[in-house]
Amino acid sequence: MYPVEVLTLFPDSVSGYLGASILGKAQEKGLLGVTVTHIRDYAEGKHRVTDDTPYGGGAGMVMKPEPLVAAIEAARARIPAGAKVLLMSPRGPAFTQVRARELAKEPGLILVCGRYEGVDERVMPYLDGEVSLGDFILTGGEVAALAVVDAVARLLPGVLGNEVSSVTESFEEGLLEHPHYTRPPVFRGAEVPAALQSGDHARIARWRRWKALQLTRERRPDLYARLEFGKADLKLLSKKEEEL
Repeated sequence: MYPVEVLTLFPDSVSGYLGASILGKAQEKGLLGVTVTHIRDYAEGKHRVTDDTPYGGGAGMVMKPEPLVAAIEAARARIPAGAKVLLMSPRGPAFTQVRARELAKEPGLILVCGRYEGVDERVMPYLDGEVSLGDFILTGGEVAALAVVDAVARLLPGVLGNEVSSVTESFEEGLLEHPHYTRPPVFRGAEVPAALQSGDHARIARWRRWKALQLTRERRPDLYARLEFGKADLKLLSKKEEEL
């Protein structure tokens, strides 16, 4: 079982999602174990305060180090040694499919959800790193933590019904994924591509690869520019769809 612990000030905001669909079934099968921990449980005093005003002034509040570090240390004691402790933060490197694959090989994860203006800097030595979903700001780290759990969990053996699914999706080879179609063969005049209806598996594979290359070139030129093309891809790119 792959253990994950999510440290948050708002447990209800993540529990529902974690218990639904593929993540819920993975937990039922014993493939994934997710614990949601309330950081406030580790705060001291009558009011269990977890935030305070920033030194130097400024708007907003900052998460205090005492309860957060206590929660992290308790989580480390519960989860296998070597589990990564990651803070969801806009300062971190962008989360990618490559990173998800790396994390899926770890013995477990402890995800810390930041809130307010951020986390006291003295918490950083107790972390293994920070993770960002991109160049934008969220109300808290809960959405980011859910994204990380979801992306990592579906890479674990047995979680997906079709094990091929996780290796044919967008970003696995630096490409966007090819389009998908299902019945009916014609919808309001729009037809399913002939290649997909041909029953010719080699032709279908060529069409999917060609379409993935085309979509990546059109929509993510940054990814396309990093690709290294073999002779087969170069030959494929020179063709028109009807020639596939």
